[in-house]
Amino acid sequence: MGNAFAQTPTAAPPTADTGDTAFMLISAALVLLMTPGLAFFYGGFVRSRNVLNTLMMSFVLMAIVGVTWILWGYSLSFAPGLPFIGGLQWLGLNGVGLEVTDYLKGSNPSEVVSYAGTIPHQAFTIYQAMFAIITPALISGAIVERMSFRAYSLFVLLWSTFVYAPLAHMVWAKGGFLGLYGGLGALDFAGGTVVHISSGVSALVAAIVLGPRKTHPDRLSPPHNVPFILLGAGLLWFGWFGFNAGSALSVASGTSGNVVTNVATTAFVATNTAAAAAALMWLILESVLRGKPTAVGAATGAVAGLVGITPAAGFVTPLSAILIGFITAFVCFYAISFKHKLEVDDALDTFPVHGVGGTVGAILTAIFATTQVNGGGKDGVLRGNFGELGVELVAIAVAYVIAGVGTWIILKVIDATVGLRVKEEAELQGMDINEHGEEGYNSEFGDRPTQ
Repeated sequence: MGNAFAQTPTAAPPTADTGDTAFMLISAALVLLMTPGLAFFYGGFVRSRNVLNTLMMSFVLMAIVGVTWILWGYSLSFAPGLPFIGGLQWLGLNGVGLEVTDYLKGSNPSEVVSYAGTIPHQAFTIYQAMFAIITPALISGAIVERMSFRAYSLFVLLWSTFVYAPLAHMVWAKGGFLGLYGGLGALDFAGGTVVHISSGVSALVAAIVLGPRKTHPDRLSPPHNVPFILLGAGLLWFGWFGFNAGSALSVASGTSGNVVTNVATTAFVATNTAAAAAALMWLILESVLRGKPTAVGAATGAVAGLVGITPAAGFVTPLSAILIGFITAFVCFYAISFKHKLEVDDALDTFPVHGVGGTVGAILTAIFATTQVNGGGKDGVLRGNFGELGVELVAIAVAYVIAGVGTWIILKVIDATVGLRVKEEAELQGMDINEHGEEGYNSEFGDRPTQ
């Protein structure tokens, strides 16, 4: 009987591109690797009695945000909602599956029906999770060696919800106030505003609210493990290719006018170029001004260059990337010197590198951006679009206000409830043994002879 009736053909649902999906999953893994890389980078700077606590301040984000992103973080960041925050329809990833398109239908602008039309929705979700994990971890560099681990864990939980999620939505989500999908049109390819300005400004506020270490500024110690710093910087440099090139969301080539484009390749080349240029500039500055180039300087310069190129990576040429690396390193080098004069105990220079570097990178994006390398972007000042600089400055200002005010409120609430700092005796004795009951090297408190 069934064969007697005509069958109505149905179109097969769109399927994911296997190459793009593999690229995005690998990129997500690379971005996650950046968090342990950051842990080693920060861990090398502190005193040996605080190394485990410093490592944990990054590592714990993989646990906290790894859960909260699924429960509510992704929905607040990327679900269609208000211009300043996402909706609640994707809580617990409800309705977020393996579909590749049409999951944004029914919201404005109507022509945007997905964030990445060739990969499963969950692949995009987990890629963005890795950004949400590392961003609050960056803040820890300003507050190491004195903030209790309980207070810090509560802080990053609240900060990722009430600071990161709104900024991510405004810049990257459909209908966001600042972004390209129906907003003001600010350019932030991979997180100059969302990641680096927000974390840098929050780090500065946190350092001020928390107050200086008991040993600051008279009894500060040099980095206890410079090889850790170089290892961490190398892992960050490696992972940053997933951070920036992965933000293309596809490995496919396209066209802009008569020019063939491949945004993933453009971002990859720009990332490496800017990091190399910035490291070189930092070493030159140290050699000229201080007599000797240092390993710590090379690592810091490379990270500064990576920060500076992040908002611009998919919008600029390789030559522009060199200039961005040079300029960002130059400004960050002097920002660190200026910070020392202010005597603010931003312990590991988070604001001078990430806050200042992110700000400089965002401004330079508005200057050097060109649609010749990315037809989905915008031209910058050098291409005659002077208005883009104004748009970028608005985005920077919004990020400063949200991050600064939000961080201050969160810290004040935590201080009034569970408290922020460990006791002075515990701070001087070391965070590792007091906060975690273990040591990094079993030398200061362990292996003592028994009577």
